[in-house]
Amino acid sequence: MTPLEDLARHRRAGRPAGIVSVCSAHPLVLRATLRHGRESGAPVLIEATCNQVNHEGGYTGMRPADFARLVRGIAAEEGCPEERIVLGGDHLGPNPWRDRPAEDAMAEAVRMVEAYAAAGFRKIHLDASMGCAGEPAALDDATTAIRAARLARAAEGAVAADDPRRPVYVIGTEVPPPGGADHALDSVAVTAPEAARRTIAVHRERFAAEGLEAVLPRVIALVVQPGVEFGNRNVVRYEPDAARDLVRLLDAEPGFVFEAHSTDYQGTAPLARLVADGFAILKVGPELTFALREALYALDLVASDLVSGYGDRPLMRAMEALMTGEPGHWARHYGDGADAVWLRHYSLSDRIRYYWALPEAEAAVARLLAALDGRRVPLPLLWQHLPGAAALADRPFDPEAFAVAHVANRLAAYHAACGPADRGSD
Repeated sequence: MTPLEDLARHRRAGRPAGIVSVCSAHPLVLRATLRHGRESGAPVLIEATCNQVNHEGGYTGMRPADFARLVRGIAAEEGCPEERIVLGGDHLGPNPWRDRPAEDAMAEAVRMVEAYAAAGFRKIHLDASMGCAGEPAALDDATTAIRAARLARAAEGAVAADDPRRPVYVIGTEVPPPGGADHALDSVAVTAPEAARRTIAVHRERFAAEGLEAVLPRVIALVVQPGVEFGNRNVVRYEPDAARDLVRLLDAEPGFVFEAHSTDYQGTAPLARLVADGFAILKVGPELTFALREALYALDLVASDLVSGYGDRPLMRAMEALMTGEPGHWARHYGDGADAVWLRHYSLSDRIRYYWALPEAEAAVARLLAALDGRRVPLPLLWQHLPGAAALADRPFDPEAFAVAHVANRLAAYHAACGPADRGSD
């Protein structure tokens, strides 16, 4: 049994608890997550998306088994017990192939889900809500549920019959799409309670009709929009009053909790209110790679000022060259005006994250870390570029450890909000 299966029980008992879901494939973010898990004793939920990781490699070049090996390898290095780790697949459905006819796209989605389940991913978000070639952009509940049941059957079939670790499932999707909006936002519409109720009912009916009754108790969460989002420049924070009617739905569905996407940059107090209201699975991704970029760029400044021959911010210049040379990941979101220059590096949507795995970026980061590794950084430079790091002055410096700790500090805000389930078994 995973800690996810206890979330609804905690809520029914009157002591809501949550779990943070880290959606990132960056090795340093994964290291920060696993190190924090080891130190805190909390369960570690790490998810890959259908575009990041799939049976064809995704944009990371990793298949599900590759991603699982990466996580488990870092966990072993960090001393994080494997039994504490839950791997999840996010938005698993036809989305990467939605430009193809529906049957072709669904055939690929089935192969992807099978690969995830066979690789030991135990949290499966079934998301077949998007239209394929010739279909509406968003599908009706009945069609979505038919396709979700097909994917659930594929996942069940990919796990050995005698394996007691059966997957748990999440249904539904959120609006706007994951990853943040492209423009400044004043507010975001909360999912209508009736829409959420209908999604659950239609999936329950379809799973039963497909002979998947045994799977239904393991459908543990529904993705909804609680009214949180971030754009390139701003954050819309949670307002409990706006979600009150949606939250009441959980009283009628005691086996469910809500999963909230795009909770990045909320801060501990809004996150704690989300958990208290039943939004027990808190997804975060861009905030963590944003924090990593903060740390690396700060180190780039330190090295520029301290290390003879290092150059003037070569890491930032390398990333700028990569992004302008391959604009596909950001141009549609940032445009081509003057603001695009700073958005490429500092946007809250953090689309720079798509470039860190390129060989040129990895080489620039490696050069930065090597330039500072073991050096003694003077206190004034730390005050200038790394506020709060004064204790590291005039002693051998570990730049990678600094970057990992900077990311882990962001995770700490999530764990502080999550309550007893995130602190381990009680």
